[in-house]
Amino acid sequence: MILPVDQYPTLLAKKAEHLTALLAPFSAPALEQFASEPQHFRLRAEFRIWHEAGDLFHIMFDPHTKQRYRVDQFPIASQLINQMMMALLVAIRGNEILTRKLFQVDYLSTLSGQIAVSLLYHKKLDESWIAEAKLLKQRLTKQGFAVQIIGRATKQKIALDCDYVEEILPIDGNNYTYRQVENSFTQPNGKMNIKMLEWARSCTANSEGDLLELYCGNGNFSIALASQFRKVLATEISKSSVESAQYNIAQNEVDNLQIVRMSAEEFTQALNGVRAFNRLKGIDLASYDCNTIFVDPPRAGLDPDTLNLVQGYDRILYISCNPHTLADNLQQLCQTHRIVRCALFDQFPYTDHIESGVCLERKDSNANKRGDK
Repeated sequence: MILPVDQYPTLLAKKAEHLTALLAPFSAPALEQFASEPQHFRLRAEFRIWHEAGDLFHIMFDPHTKQRYRVDQFPIASQLINQMMMALLVAIRGNEILTRKLFQVDYLSTLSGQIAVSLLYHKKLDESWIAEAKLLKQRLTKQGFAVQIIGRATKQKIALDCDYVEEILPIDGNNYTYRQVENSFTQPNGKMNIKMLEWARSCTANSEGDLLELYCGNGNFSIALASQFRKVLATEISKSSVESAQYNIAQNEVDNLQIVRMSAEEFTQALNGVRAFNRLKGIDLASYDCNTIFVDPPRAGLDPDTLNLVQGYDRILYISCNPHTLADNLQQLCQTHRIVRCALFDQFPYTDHIESGVCLERKDSNANKRGDK
């Protein structure tokens, strides 16, 4: 696989042009652009495994022709993943227990040098598999890899030691530690994630009051933003992400951040008094003075009720993975708010995917804070 590295500046410029056009109806300021590393930028990758004539190798499928093609090196992925791809196949080739019914391998790497390898099977994993997997880990460790081995099959997951890696991100001169669990969402472009976090921090510099965050994941943004606010209240529905977030809060010694396991829709219902939730027992929502809200919604954007909720805050920080649903949401948000900053984060070079951020402030600077209306 060969990347058109020389074309990257042109491809990025096209994305910037497209995003600028989408934001133009909202009188957006000049777009801030954050370019990616042109190769080895992706920290996770998934490959199907193809068995042929006693051998096996990584494959992917062409999105247009649906034809499979062999992948020996993957320049999009981190150098660590590329090194592990080669080492893993050498280590398991000819091993009946580790290769039989193996159909996929997932890699999750970090900027800090750790990597998790998940082996997916169409068979039940037993004690013989565990024994061979332990030998595999020993072999890879001796080669210098800080590796975790995880086996997955239908209704079965076996982690030899643990099912996560720990990332260390340097953000504005401080190191932040994040536990990242395999098969859970993490930002795929680590260096771009740092740029996103630093941009969000710059947007919230000298903040007053508290922050509410919806869709907080493993606390990626919450933890980095906590020092900007008096208190932070964040919501997330995924159990594994909430567990990682709680660990990350403790690991980074953040004492002003609380995570609630709820969806954005549920939290909106709670704030509006539509439903009561046991998960909010012991949390005094009235003690929070949130005049800033941070959202990083799925591709579908904000649902109508959450959009109404978000519109009630003086400052809105919106990270979007779909500029079209962002533009749809801005149709309503810009009735009461103005865009003061906007940015393009090229998380996925060589694709049409656009990750963006907008910071909005209420047009009436003397407007009452939410809850005081």
